[in-house]
Amino acid sequence: MYTELDSMKKMDYERFQGTSRGDKMEEACGVFGIYAPGQDLFKITTYALYALQHRGQESAGIAVSDGDCIYLEKGMGLVSEVFHNYSELEDVPAVAGIGHVRYPTSGRSGPENAQPLLIRYRHGSLAVAHNGNLINGVELRERLENEGSIFQTTTDSEVVTHLIARYGYNDLESSLKGVLPYLHGAYSFVFLNEDKLVGIRDPHGVRPLSLGILNGNYVLASETCAFDTIGAETIRDINPGEMVVISKEGIKSSQIMPSSSSALCIFEYIYLARPDSNIHGKNVHLVRKELGRQLAKEQPAEADLVTGVPDSSLAAAAGFSEEIGLPYEMGMIKNRYIGRTFIQPSQEVRNIGVQIKLNPVKQLVEGKKIVVVDDSIVRGTTSKKLVNMFFKAGAKEVHLRISSPPVISPCYYGIDTPTYEELVGYKKKVEEICKEIGATTLGYLSHEGMVNSVGLSQKSLCRACFTGDYPI
Repeated sequence: MYTELDSMKKMDYERFQGTSRGDKMEEACGVFGIYAPGQDLFKITTYALYALQHRGQESAGIAVSDGDCIYLEKGMGLVSEVFHNYSELEDVPAVAGIGHVRYPTSGRSGPENAQPLLIRYRHGSLAVAHNGNLINGVELRERLENEGSIFQTTTDSEVVTHLIARYGYNDLESSLKGVLPYLHGAYSFVFLNEDKLVGIRDPHGVRPLSLGILNGNYVLASETCAFDTIGAETIRDINPGEMVVISKEGIKSSQIMPSSSSALCIFEYIYLARPDSNIHGKNVHLVRKELGRQLAKEQPAEADLVTGVPDSSLAAAAGFSEEIGLPYEMGMIKNRYIGRTFIQPSQEVRNIGVQIKLNPVKQLVEGKKIVVVDDSIVRGTTSKKLVNMFFKAGAKEVHLRISSPPVISPCYYGIDTPTYEELVGYKKKVEEICKEIGATTLGYLSHEGMVNSVGLSQKSLCRACFTGDYPI
């Protein structure tokens, strides 16, 4: 019998053909928006994108409006690479702007897919930046193509712009209210037309989006760390299914889609978000420390010291150390000036990349029994290399502790994960994984311990990658 699980596996296979993915739950995208006439919006947006750079390193872009026209600049690479020279956007007397950093979870990697996307249609111009993934994006694209639409990119975001252009109304708010109910999946959007900035979050609130204020002007961002960087004050999270419209009239909020339940991605707390960000009132760094404390209670180990894998696991390692009463040391150093290993052209080069990026401190670990805390194991290949590095550096025992449960299912909501068959947690039991990666012992955090550490109700969190139970 052909089951829904079989269908998902087929989707995985088709989605990841010809790609080379890493051994982490790779980042989602980052979006930013600001309505502030008379301010230097290009520079403010650039600084905000620097703060969101961890969410996507493939491409970056900024669109600004002067009230009559929208101007766009984008390119491949980091924010510092795309905007390292003079930009014509600096001379635009902008009233509003949006920015985007991209990690390709939907659509191929290439300059045509860099965002924001800018279209010109019968009702003017429209720019859009998107974080998330539409699970019915392929179906909608095929429907539009059959009706004569021509696509320039392979992104879900362009599908949305075509829907607005084809089925929308004269004003942007009415168009979005009419079109968005047809979208199924996870999304945080920022839209920009000539005179309005619009922010929208999907009815389940899978991907984060927050509202802030800067010198009396409103700003939107995927994470609150962007507000801190530009000197803005956080107001609140955008609610699931909510649309906020910011213009010269001020700010207007409306619940355009019913939201019976929230399903915020729990991996934002575990790995994706920056430690200084706050999501739903919870500081990411403090949540990660609590994950580490709970991990120590559930999976203790007899050892001499505790260390973490930079950077996302350092807080959990500190919490583990405090709870178990062992010294915390920087047993592994990260080289911050190397590119990301998963994009290298061959597995051999990627292996070398891991060794260049992370290096154990031999004098600290030699002859010691050590606890190594990491946030997750996806394929298991990086974990195997890390354990081997510590043993080569002279560690007597390596006890690997993971501040989340085993990853058993891919994400379809905007985080880049491997297929079912590539997920070591889907294929193997904990004892088998431990043997495969070569650790002395291996311990995962329980589902209950993870949820309790976050401090939000189980029903308000998406845990599909750990449970296989998809909320959408």
